[in-house]
Amino acid sequence: MNCVSIIIRTLNEARYLGACLDAIAVQDVEDFRVEVVVIDSGSTDATLAIAAQHGARITHISKSEFTFGRSLNRGCAFATGDILVLLSGHCIPVGRDWLARLIAPLRDGRAIYSYGRQIGRAGVTRFSEDRLFEKYFPACDRIPQEGFFCNNANSALPRDVWQAHPFDETITGLEDMALAKTLVAKGGQVAYVATAPVEHLHEESWRKVRIRFEREAIALQDIMPDVHVRLTDFLRYSASGIWMDWVSAMRKRCFLREAAGIVAFRTCQFWGAWRGNATTREVSRARKEDYFYPI
Repeated sequence: MNCVSIIIRTLNEARYLGACLDAIAVQDVEDFRVEVVVIDSGSTDATLAIAAQHGARITHISKSEFTFGRSLNRGCAFATGDILVLLSGHCIPVGRDWLARLIAPLRDGRAIYSYGRQIGRAGVTRFSEDRLFEKYFPACDRIPQEGFFCNNANSALPRDVWQAHPFDETITGLEDMALAKTLVAKGGQVAYVATAPVEHLHEESWRKVRIRFEREAIALQDIMPDVHVRLTDFLRYSASGIWMDWVSAMRKRCFLREAAGIVAFRTCQFWGAWRGNATTREVSRARKEDYFYPI
């Protein structure tokens, strides 16, 4: 292996992109070189200037062409590395060994797709978002893991795997899970690397939170067509999520500060999931709660 390409999708990511690129620049790498590729979909802030100042190779995709999968495919095609690392422009690697740990399962043959932990930041990350990070990105490695959950905000795969199985360009999100499902079905292994964390710093309006979960629910219909969310599920999951987050906030002595935000986040999350899931097909209670029920 000669080169690792870190591919970053951007749209107005100036707030955290500099810190992201600074963290990449100090990674401990001994036997390979690193290139950074930014694929931008029309930034109007300082994103492109920051990327250029840090020596990133920059390519573009128009907003009219953009899908999450198509953007990644363009970035991967533009990159030159033997291993392709996918990173969000508002994710900041933690530690100098983030990159080496993330790609280790690929280099030693234990997996063909890996993804790392995501954590929040005090004062930036909403309380309920932090709870989701705790649920989906626990503190222990799973190499390999069971199932096909994956997340391209912090992930890696070999170039030849991507070339054989490019990302689905038609779905509204979850292109990572769609690919992982295909790879697992063909006998491949996915690795979860808790020791390769990033700070994932969402700063969204409540409307954007709802839209995020709505488009992911739309995509989930293609990936897991038996999963269905009813209006009663929206009510039950919202109430349960709010209550459980309130209890957690009380234990952490931040209830008064976080109570209203918890209600808003969980309502947007499950309202979006209900709206995005328009099918009438049924799913078992256990499967449904595995994907939607809050911790």
